Amino acid sequence: MPEVIFLGTGTSDGVPTIGCDCVTCRSKDRRDKRFRSSIYYVSEKCKLLIDISPDFRLQALTHNIRWIDAILITHSHNDHIGGLDDVRSINFIMKKAIPIYGNIEAIEEIKNRYSYIFRKTQEGGGKPQVNLQVIKDIVEINGTPVIPVPVMHGEIPILGYRIGNFAYITDASCIPKESLDKLKGLEVLVINALRFEKHPTHFNLEEALNVIDLIKPKEAYLTHLTHRFLHKRDSKILPRGVKFAYDGLNLKLISP
Repeated sequence: MPEVIFLGTGTSDGVPTIGCDCVTCRSKDRRDKRFRSSIYYVSEKCKLLIDISPDFRLQALTHNIRWIDAILITHSHNDHIGGLDDVRSINFIMKKAIPIYGNIEAIEEIKNRYSYIFRKTQEGGGKPQVNLQVIKDIVEINGTPVIPVPVMHGEIPILGYRIGNFAYITDASCIPKESLDKLKGLEVLVINALRFEKHPTHFNLEEALNVIDLIKPKEAYLTHLTHRFLHKRDSKILPRGVKFAYDGLNLKLISP
């Protein structure tokens, strides 16, 4: 049975946020402690990481991650690719390179931001061994079909991903109709809900709930959450079938 582990459910600042004394940042509830957003998908066939956050080292240690068959990148903002150098430790274990999939914008930005990986340099402690691949259509990773789902992050084209009856979308502010069609018949949808107030480049809570209502998954989980949300308090206002995700949450999925 496939499972999804939420490695992080926070935004670029994480929660608690540096210098903040709000009720969420002072909360003792572990569900209010949020690393930057990422998930780990595990099945009998493959182990997939969606995004590799600046917190990846601690996330990997927390969840004993030792193998990654592929990394799926939603987009190239630092909170989604900032842990790439820590792939070295996984390479040492696997003794091979790891493919990284993303749209052309994300792949080109990774080449620029991490240029030392792709040119001859003194290696010292080694460099991440990765193979960059632009994903435009469905790909199979160890026999597991992965469907890229184009969405918009403000004016930036980014990707969500569908794996079987599970889909993961973060940092979206708009989902085109053709992408909504790719999200029919889901058991579980994970989608971003930044805060209560509107935001120019992310869904707020109301907008995320509207999208969930359109897609109608059996279950939905909200991620990429700021410190505006207090887990226990605000869970009470969510409609049936919708929950806040939290770091360490483990979902058992129905096989496709």
